[in-house]
Amino acid sequence: MTNFTRADRSVVGQWWWTVDRWTLATVGALMFMGAILVLAASPAVATRIGLDSFHMVRQHYVMLPAAFAVVVGVSMLSPRQVRRLGVLLFLLFLGLTSLTLFYGTEIKGATRWISVGPASLQPSEFLKPTFAIFAAWMFSLKMSEQRVPGNLIAILAFALVVSLLLQQPDLGMTAVITATWFAQFFVAGLPFIWVILFAGLGVGGLIGAYVMFHHVHERVDQFLKGTGDSYQIDRALDAFQNGGLYGRGPGEGSVKLVLPDAHSDFIFAVAGEEFGLVVCLLLVACFAFIVLRALSRMVGEHNMFVLLGVTGLATGFGLQAVINMASSLHLMPTKGMTLPFISYGGSSIIAIALGVGMLLALTRKRFPGSLDT
Repeated sequence: MTNFTRADRSVVGQWWWTVDRWTLATVGALMFMGAILVLAASPAVATRIGLDSFHMVRQHYVMLPAAFAVVVGVSMLSPRQVRRLGVLLFLLFLGLTSLTLFYGTEIKGATRWISVGPASLQPSEFLKPTFAIFAAWMFSLKMSEQRVPGNLIAILAFALVVSLLLQQPDLGMTAVITATWFAQFFVAGLPFIWVILFAGLGVGGLIGAYVMFHHVHERVDQFLKGTGDSYQIDRALDAFQNGGLYGRGPGEGSVKLVLPDAHSDFIFAVAGEEFGLVVCLLLVACFAFIVLRALSRMVGEHNMFVLLGVTGLATGFGLQAVINMASSLHLMPTKGMTLPFISYGGSSIIAIALGVGMLLALTRKRFPGSLDT
């Protein structure tokens, strides 16, 4: 690819000279670190649940090239193509998410998956990036001269998405999508009185979740009062303490032997024990770099759809990483959410790849006549 000249007008040539290669390289680095950590954490988990030791490793390693291909392929799209793809996929996965309420497979008390033979799909994972694109389009239409009630449509779509997620239930996904949508609405020019109103609704929603959902009640009480089952978080904190600055070494950790979700929700604890604080800080720096780099490239951006799309995608990506790491460090109540590109997962890693691909597409440099805007 480095043989392409700046005068190359092919799709790949234009992509190479306009895409943010620093972000692309950081994504590749996260995938590489994720491959190592899944190799370290998942064999013990697989053995404990009766699978072949490397069953999860093989599945993850099959998904990694597919995820990187999605990142690169989607990043080649123009903003208009990103909008069309995002809206179509949003409608598709909104329908599939509604189907989980009737035909979904129940796992740990939640019906978030649709099973087809040995394979399973979690449609709500794909709502995060695609709803961000749909909302960005609606908010930008409201600010255009087309007289489309974009804000109203975005509010109604948000209410529909949240109602579906709460019925599964999936409060973590609801929180991420809510924060993403609110960030976009704020950037689009949300009046201050509405900020106060939505803040009040958010606080009311948190209180309602605490009262209505038993598992939320338990996790919040455990976090604030230290009551209830704190086994997983205690083992995670022990792992960080045992790892110290440089870790105990690859494969030398013990937390993966006792944590049920060491390969997914608590993989950051495995990183802390086996590779230490240095690698954990490196992971934090990678996530922060991707978010801040994307937002910095929006300085001077005049296309409101692009600006709002990047705001939503970057917010969702960064918030998911923060929730996973903060839960492992007992900085917030535990919430089952994967660490982007690091945790084991099928639907999750492809959905994250889709979102990052869209982020790269929207942050590409655009010159007159070079890219369809």
